[in-house]
Amino acid sequence: MNGWLLTAGSVAAATTLIHATAGGRSIVRPLLGSEVAAEPKRTLHVVWHMVTVDLLLSSIVLLVLAFATAPSTVLVLFIAAQYLAYAVVFLIVTLAADWPRPLFQLPQWMLLLPVGVLALIGTR
Repeated sequence: MNGWLLTAGSVAAATTLIHATAGGRSIVRPLLGSEVAAEPKRTLHVVWHMVTVDLLLSSIVLLVLAFATAPSTVLVLFIAAQYLAYAVVFLIVTLAADWPRPLFQLPQWMLLLPVGVLALIGTR
């Protein structure tokens, strides 16, 4: 068993759960109830669910690979790169905004970054 991948997969699974529940309430419901035009609204709704699927599948893969006798390094590196890239995007967008305490306005990076780092460590 690879404890690093197990931890990365567990954090990724928790992130998926938070995304689907809390994010659904605070992001999707207000979006769907907004005056945004139908096409961009539905496109953003689809993107929301695409992210949910991506988070879910990557957490499952990390958990399965944690118990594999020879986990695929390429696959783990791909998932790590995704999570690290997602964290960087959140940090760039957050820091570019003119908000007080910007790192806490969009805190998603705090869940994404550890998954990427733990998965990277898990390839050693």
